[in-house]
Amino acid sequence: MMGLSRRGRAIFPGVLLSLTLALAASFVAASQGGPAVLYALLLGMAFNFLASDSRFAEGIAFSARSILRIGVALLGGRITLNQISALGWHTLAGIAAAVALTIGFGLLAARALGLKQRFGVLSAGATAICGASAAAAISAVLPRYPDHERDTAFTIIGVTALSTLAMVLYPVLARLIGFDATDTGIFLGGTIHDVAQVVGAGYSVGRETGDVATIIKLWRVALLVPTVLIVALLARRIPAEGEDGPPGKSPPLVPLFLIAFVVLVALNSAGVLPAWAGSAMGDASRWCITLSIAALGVKTSLQALGKVGARAVGLMAAETLLLLGLVVALLKLT
Repeated sequence: MMGLSRRGRAIFPGVLLSLTLALAASFVAASQGGPAVLYALLLGMAFNFLASDSRFAEGIAFSARSILRIGVALLGGRITLNQISALGWHTLAGIAAAVALTIGFGLLAARALGLKQRFGVLSAGATAICGASAAAAISAVLPRYPDHERDTAFTIIGVTALSTLAMVLYPVLARLIGFDATDTGIFLGGTIHDVAQVVGAGYSVGRETGDVATIIKLWRVALLVPTVLIVALLARRIPAEGEDGPPGKSPPLVPLFLIAFVVLVALNSAGVLPAWAGSAMGDASRWCITLSIAALGVKTSLQALGKVGARAVGLMAAETLLLLGLVVALLKLT
């Protein structure tokens, strides 16, 4: 008990700081609109000077990693297998193929552009699956390297900005292409990065479109499980600084938070979890992720972020356009 008490006292200031920033970000998002995770990241970066303060460092690290994993695990409480299977295997397989091809492209393109392959996996995984949440989950299983926090923060900023732009432009694009309500839902759910922006774009078109878009998006969230497992395997072989660099210390092959995610999906699918519990887990997941992203922001230097470069921006834009093209092709061919 004494050791636990000391641990609690050590992490309390940093966790409290992260929670305060998350509350401020949520207030700004509620009053002004926009994604809370992006506000949390930016507010956290404004307090980067506290990252080296011994009073806050341990709690900030705990928030950025442990609380993050709890938030990702709780995402499983929002998903059921029935929701996913109702879409049909052709659509599900096509979306899964688009996700896999986008991640593969990110890995190869990063190498061709002279960027770290781990950044390619991180950015493409965030683009292909569920934005900031996927970036957080993939970051959690990648072995640490010198620019780990910087690359994660940049990915979250980039994917959130692209997702917000897509929320505005993609419904217009779907109408120009001539998609019906169902195909528009598949298009929006299959291409927009973050869950919140998918919901916003889908229901701005109509209820049917919003329902389909949300289910497609949840299928992409479910693909987080195999993706993180594969990334955990590949991370043991992908060097941190390029092909000749050391691989670094590997995390566990199957992280506990991923097991918890699968268990919650199974319980929700079996009807064990009441509706209020799934809703509560969704809210708790959002708060945990917002809090952890605020902590990540505190650990991120704006000066270091500026060194990422135009190639990284171009890579994320290319990944977004590739995913867009793949989903449009899927809908045209089926």
